[in-house]
Amino acid sequence: MSDFEKAAKDAVEAAANSEQLALIAAVLQAQQLTQQQPLAPSPATSAGGGAAKWIGIGIGGSIFLVAFALSAVAVAISAVALTICVLVLRSVWQDIQNPK
Repeated sequence: MSDFEKAAKDAVEAAANSEQLALIAAVLQAQQLTQQQPLAPSPATSAGGGAAKWIGIGIGGSIFLVAFALSAVAVAISAVALTICVLVLRSVWQDIQNPK
């Protein structure tokens, strides 16, 4: 084998090696790119959460309305008590003003 044939054989092997190295480098870069890109967050889906939300709103609204009704009753009782107190004091005042 002559030096020319040996050099040609080495050149062919070097070309094959450089193609393999280029392919390996491309695969490694592709792997790095896929690992670096974060996955987009998937939209949150509520399976059956809609009904629970509306039940909670209904219960909260009911409690609010009951509390409002009880406070309205308390205001009405206070108004009646104040009216009776004012009428009794007026009667006592009239008795004091007009002694018979």
